[in-house]
Order: sequence, then C-alpha cells, then structure tokens
Amino acid sequence: MIGEMDIHGVFVSPLLVWGVIAFLISMAVRWVLRLVGAYRLVWHRPLFDLAVYVIVLGGVAAAFTHYTSHP
Repeated sequence: MIGEMDIHGVFVSPLLVWGVIAFLISMAVRWVLRLVGAYRLVWHRPLFDLAVYVIVLGGVAAAFTHYTSHP
C-alpha cells in the first residue's frame, strides 16, 4: 500500500505529486530536445511529448517506490 502524502495538512495521492515532478522533468527534456533539433526527426510531436511524459512518470514512480519502500 502506497498511502497518501501529507502536504500542509492536505492528503494527496502520490501519483499526483509524481505527475507534477514528471511534468517538470519532461518540460526540461522537451527544451533540450528542441535545442538539439531532435524534433526534426519526430513525425507527430504531441504524441512524442506524451510518450516522453509517460516514460518519465514511470521512472519517477519507480524511483520513489524503490527508495521509500521499507524492508
């Protein structure tokens, strides 16, 4: 059971917190991809951006559950 996170007395789902963190990280990744010019190779940019967000969200969720799990 993951439980809830307490943010100043308000209980929120960890997925919401992870989603915000993943969104900020994916914004940075999209900025780097735009600087490098990698979007010239992408067929459908919004779909690609969604895929990047989902991959980052999976990584953030895996990292948080791995480092916060108690033995």
